[in-house]
Amino acid sequence: MKKLYLRIERCSGCKRCELACMDEHRDIDADKPRTRIFVESINERPVPVVCRHCKDALCVSACMAGCMQKDQNSGIVSNQGYLQKCVGCWMCIMACPYGVISPSDNGAMVDNASFAQALKCDLCPKKDTPACVSACPNEVIELRDIQE
Repeated sequence: MKKLYLRIERCSGCKRCELACMDEHRDIDADKPRTRIFVESINERPVPVVCRHCKDALCVSACMAGCMQKDQNSGIVSNQGYLQKCVGCWMCIMACPYGVISPSDNGAMVDNASFAQALKCDLCPKKDTPACVSACPNEVIELRDIQE
């Protein structure tokens, strides 16, 4: 199972990870690209904040539509690729202890139908290495194989 590992002491606050994330997800957020990683200032130091893909993810248990799910093989928590559709109740946003899930602005387009969607890190499933990892000049973000 792969997870993002952060070396926050190396972060310079350049936000290249945010830009790379927005660019990678441009197809989902065609009108207004959104990032799924956030560089926050904590005690005047930049700190990347990203989904932990929790073992017992509160966003999954809070999702009344059942679209937020955890893949048992990869460990990735996502609402992408499931038959259920996000209804925009935003319970996952309220349940996430890290504050890394955000609502889409205008709804996502799927099969020519617009619907609300909760946006969060999906570890860039179309790439071998997530965009934020590749873009970081200081190697703050790493994708590591974590043994449970």
